[in-house]
Amino acid sequence: MKSPINNYKNIDKRTHCIFNEDSTFKVFHLNNLTSLNELLKYRLNTNFIQLYFCSNGKCKVAFNFEHCAVSLETNSSSLVYFKDEIMDVFFNLSPKSELLAVHISIEYFHSLFSIEGNSLYNFNSFNTGKPIIDTKEITPTIQLILNQLTTKQINETLRPVYIKGKVYELLSYYFSTSSEKDNEICPYVTNEETISKIKHAKEVIIKEMNNPPSLPELAKRVGLNIKKLKTDFKEFYGAPVFTFLLNYKMELAKKLLLKQHLNVNEIASNLGYSASSHFIAAFKKKYGITPKQFSKS
Repeated sequence: MKSPINNYKNIDKRTHCIFNEDSTFKVFHLNNLTSLNELLKYRLNTNFIQLYFCSNGKCKVAFNFEHCAVSLETNSSSLVYFKDEIMDVFFNLSPKSELLAVHISIEYFHSLFSIEGNSLYNFNSFNTGKPIIDTKEITPTIQLILNQLTTKQINETLRPVYIKGKVYELLSYYFSTSSEKDNEICPYVTNEETISKIKHAKEVIIKEMNNPPSLPELAKRVGLNIKKLKTDFKEFYGAPVFTFLLNYKMELAKKLLLKQHLNVNEIASNLGYSASSHFIAAFKKKYGITPKQFSKS
């Protein structure tokens, strides 16, 4: 996944930054829906504790130089800390990969984990000034929170409040003192076998998005009854099966429009629409503007 530094493009905050509050933290959702590696970069102008969660595919995150990097795969995460106040962060995302990044200011991190002068977290490792890279597996509960953060449809006015609350929940589980994976039970989706089947359902509808199976057929293929598929899929991904698929198509459409390699008719065909007018109507309903207006903006 190595590529010259000058090939990396600055992160488009409209597309990738889902929460930005300078005094607390920033949240980036990087989702490469294309068939090529996506190369992005972001400059940090202050000291941050950085958390990275790879929920799908392979992602490489480098710090100032490509050789100083952490490589993540599906269901892995990493805490990263450098004392440098100014730093370029480079993201190399493999096809179909997804990464959530949370950058927390040092001062705010201290305030979160200190109550009346008592520290709830051991800060000694940060105080030494030495670099920290701590990689670990994503638990089922954290996996659920990540999905809710990135897929749940929330009113735009309330969305910042929702994201902030979910990040607090994410941090509480991530920094939990319990290291017993088997003791952490996902509060909504019953077990890892069910989670595996729900994720398989997502993979099926994305792979076959031009002609997706019906709910009964999908339920049969992944080994769940229809009711459980509908209930647990919505809980895990924040939307019903076909609403999730529509949202996925629209996000992919935005990516393709930004690259400007295909026209509207070609994109509509690639997404499985029988007529470009149907695609235009769906896009406008979702984003309030037509695909052509979006690409020009």
